Amino acid sequence: MADKNIMAAGDILEKLEQVIQSRKGSDPETSYVARLFHKGRKKIAQKVGEEGVETALAGVLDDRGEVVAESADLLFHLLVLWADMDIATEEIYAELARREGLSGIEEKNSRQEEDQ
Repeated sequence: MADKNIMAAGDILEKLEQVIQSRKGSDPETSYVARLFHKGRKKIAQKVGEEGVETALAGVLDDRGEVVAESADLLFHLLVLWADMDIATEEIYAELARREGLSGIEEKNSRQEEDQ
């Protein structure tokens, strides 16, 4: 059960999104986020991939605490990628809302039909 003192997921992601946005153009010597932006999208995307793999591996090892930690890293790096691409979290929320009520199979099939 979640702690009542912890912010709602959307709130914490929005706050983190604001912090990440504020780091654009900051000094890469003093900010990890600014350093990622400075290195470019390829490096940012690489970090998303690394964190995704680390999360998956922790899951395979049944390491709950590590899955939690790596999931936080993954979400953080996703937010950096979204910021680099000027994607607001609201766009992701809207896409999730669009998919609500669809079965995973229906949703996947609808994307395949759009690609044809």
